[in-house]
Amino acid sequence: MAQKKITIPEIKARKNDPNAITMLTAYDYPWALLVDQAGIDMILVGDSLGMVVLGYPDTVSVTMDEMIHHIKVVTRAVNHSLVIGDMPFGSYNVSIENAVENANRIMKEGRADAVKLEGGAVMAPVVEAVIKAGIPVQGHIGLTPQTASALGGFKVQGKSADAARALIEDAKALEAAGCFSLVLEAIPAPIAKLITEMVSIPTIGIGAGVDCDGQVLVTHDMVGLFDKFVPKFVKQYAHIGKQIADAVGQYRDDVRNRRFPEDKHGFSMKAEEFEALKASLE
Repeated sequence: MAQKKITIPEIKARKNDPNAITMLTAYDYPWALLVDQAGIDMILVGDSLGMVVLGYPDTVSVTMDEMIHHIKVVTRAVNHSLVIGDMPFGSYNVSIENAVENANRIMKEGRADAVKLEGGAVMAPVVEAVIKAGIPVQGHIGLTPQTASALGGFKVQGKSADAARALIEDAKALEAAGCFSLVLEAIPAPIAKLITEMVSIPTIGIGAGVDCDGQVLVTHDMVGLFDKFVPKFVKQYAHIGKQIADAVGQYRDDVRNRRFPEDKHGFSMKAEEFEALKASLE
């Protein structure tokens, strides 16, 4: 029996649920099918696709058109999970009007259920405007990959008392702006726990400890399909990159040595038809 579609109110109601909220990324139809069928609560079509799928050196290079292309592919596959489309760099930090327009594109063209954007209190007016336009927003604070260079690289955020206080203020501002949930990335576990206790919306951790209301990982990291680097906060549940490479190598060797295809992989015809063909060619 198919599982029913998860809604925003259901996610919000999972605040402080003993069973943590599950979230993973997906960027194409086959992966989205697998993640959805596994019963994951939320699927993020993240701008991380720039690095793990498109081969860019960062997430900043991803365009709106590329995001929408991948979002609408994922939404075609999903029946259960709540699908969140990432707003790429430059799509919401130019102006409020630009942000609302691009969020509308993600919802209308991509058929997403919500959008996600990075940034703390400074982005609260943008979040508020997008929500007023009828579009649910998931916030994202801590390590924000789109602005990692300004943060000194891919580093843990909130390690000092002042930095942690700023993160708490960011979380409260995004909650007040109307976010339905909040991603906390690369934040010391005690600070993430404190934020989780201080806001009324679910927190989704990635490198933020076990006390968040849910967890998210980049699927390609989790299954060992992206090997340029593995963040400390990633647990690899499989190593399918190596399995794929081994399979491709076996195929190469079988083809070169004429072990593939075998008779069972091909098609035949009646002997008399083949003889008639040969006779007609003489």
